[in-house]
Amino acid sequence: MRRQRHQPVHLVARHRAIGIEIGLHKRCKCPRPILGQSVAPALFAVALLACGLNSTVTATLAGQAVMEGFLRIRLQPWLRRLVTRGIAILPAAGVTLIYGSDGMGELLILTQVVLSLQLPFAVVPLVLFTAVRRKMGALTAQSLMVATAALVAFVIVALNLKLLWDFSQGAL
Repeated sequence: MRRQRHQPVHLVARHRAIGIEIGLHKRCKCPRPILGQSVAPALFAVALLACGLNSTVTATLAGQAVMEGFLRIRLQPWLRRLVTRGIAILPAAGVTLIYGSDGMGELLILTQVVLSLQLPFAVVPLVLFTAVRRKMGALTAQSLMVATAALVAFVIVALNLKLLWDFSQGAL
């Protein structure tokens, strides 16, 4: 089945046998046959909450570092949090208000694809820098750690290249 132009890139949960797409609001029902009626929704809620908390904290800290370090903007902590969180939440709230839950699901997928494509630009330098004794001193990563991290970085890069190849060939 060929994907239509308006569908999000790759990560839409799809049951290939009958071609049913599952939107974000129905995904919590997917693990019910395996985990049971009471455990699956609770586990999905905890996972979604943990992911949201993780991304919020990461974005807030990154925004703080950019504002203070690169832009040299000094704000009181409460105002800095308000600005960085507002910048993070306003686009998502706008999409939700304009397009509803379907638009939010597509936005979520798009953000995950973009994050996936950006990940090698953070992981590869991190692996390289932590392996250099001249830069890290006593905190240099051990050889086994560097080899494992390099393998993980290679897999991430390979999967992203496969994603880009599939997209360029129209397979997604």
